[in-house]
Amino acid sequence: MSRTIDYGKLMHRAMRGLIKEVLTDVRDNGLPGAHHFFITFETPHPDARLADWLKERYPNEMTVVMQHWYDDLTVTDDGFSVTLNFGDTPENLYIPYDAIQTFVDPSVEFGLRFESHEDEDEDDEDDPDPSDGADTEDSASEPEGSGKTEAEVVSLDKFRK
Repeated sequence: MSRTIDYGKLMHRAMRGLIKEVLTDVRDNGLPGAHHFFITFETPHPDARLADWLKERYPNEMTVVMQHWYDDLTVTDDGFSVTLNFGDTPENLYIPYDAIQTFVDPSVEFGLRFESHEDEDEDDEDDPDPSDGADTEDSASEPEGSGKTEAEVVSLDKFRK
């Protein structure tokens, strides 16, 4: 059995570390300027804690907004808890980093999306060979004779303003 580097797992760990660092700064200093967050997470995650009525209303996933009013933000190594207002009803939530699907700060057009291993497996079944000649934006723009292999390096520059 050969050992491989699991880049996907390493990237997810780094992105969750970024979320932890951002939330720690917000806990210590508040939200600066127009920054605010849309955080979508899996409500059935075994470590997620939220009111029963919220679990019933959002049985699969829920998006919360941290913007004008939030309270009791606590950041740990595994997740964070925060009290948010739901129709004049304050509710405390605990969201493990592993349950987060998306983390977006629209004020600066920044976002992270986490793909689950199940999603990746389903994608692999739909398209077993990404180099099967299908026309995609990336492959169509690749110059002929570039020696392109199955692995692609994606430049983050195309996502910057």
